[in-house]
Amino acid sequence: MKLKIILLIGLLAIIAACYVAFTSRMPHAEASEALVSQTAKPTPTDTFSDVNYDSLRLKIVNEFPIARPGKWGEFVKGVDEDIDTNSKIIAFTFDACGTKYGDEYNAALISYLRLEHIPATLFFTGLWIDANPDTFRVLAHDSLFEIENHGFEHRPCAVCGETEYGIRGTLNVGEAFDEIERNNRKIKKVTGRRPIFFRSATAFCDEECVKVAGQLGVTIISYDILSGDAVAGTPAKEIANNILKGARDGAIVIMHMNHPKWNALSALRIAIPELRKRGFQFVKLEHHRLKGRY
Repeated sequence: MKLKIILLIGLLAIIAACYVAFTSRMPHAEASEALVSQTAKPTPTDTFSDVNYDSLRLKIVNEFPIARPGKWGEFVKGVDEDIDTNSKIIAFTFDACGTKYGDEYNAALISYLRLEHIPATLFFTGLWIDANPDTFRVLAHDSLFEIENHGFEHRPCAVCGETEYGIRGTLNVGEAFDEIERNNRKIKKVTGRRPIFFRSATAFCDEECVKVAGQLGVTIISYDILSGDAVAGTPAKEIANNILKGARDGAIVIMHMNHPKWNALSALRIAIPELRKRGFQFVKLEHHRLKGRY
């Protein structure tokens, strides 16, 4: 009997040691997440876990039984970052991230776009929508803007939990599905239109997630011009120069609409008049053929 107890204690010690070794490689706050099954149902902050949702989720998970992430980055195969055109058009896109430090609303920036009649594509997270429900409803019904998906919880789209800029990505195919599809349904509930584009948090994703998105009828979008407005304190002139330096036919500009105290609006007031002088017109992404570098 004593021998059995000793062996049992030894076995438990080995299991504990393996667990510590596994979790020590990850940030402590996220270690337990890695043990969650990809077939687990999503947290019910929205009532999308119904038979239809669950069956579609299971179908997608079963189509990718082995995680093969492929390349990881902002520009991987299947991701688009340009409009395929020879015309002098440029597309401004604005992310509303909605994280702990990014759920504000740059109302003055949106007012400027309206005043100047500049159409734009707005990418929203579920977090931002929850923090600004009334504002989202107004924006969603403004024909000047195209409403697209920036992820339910603002997580980089991954099948193995890659981390970028300190933000942990989705851990597997099931979580990648949730990040895209839950927000698709959240947005459609308000707009009546299912998003056709998805931009992952940080704009990073892996090649497997591109395929998952494709199964959901969604194209992943990156950018051609990195404005630099996402860094607090970046001077307006520097942001404007980044836009003007990169401006070319069909370019997609990435900016943000959730930091009113930063310099995105001041930069636009410099860049927009100059772009017009150069003959550029401004467009939304929908109704245009897009292309990627791979």
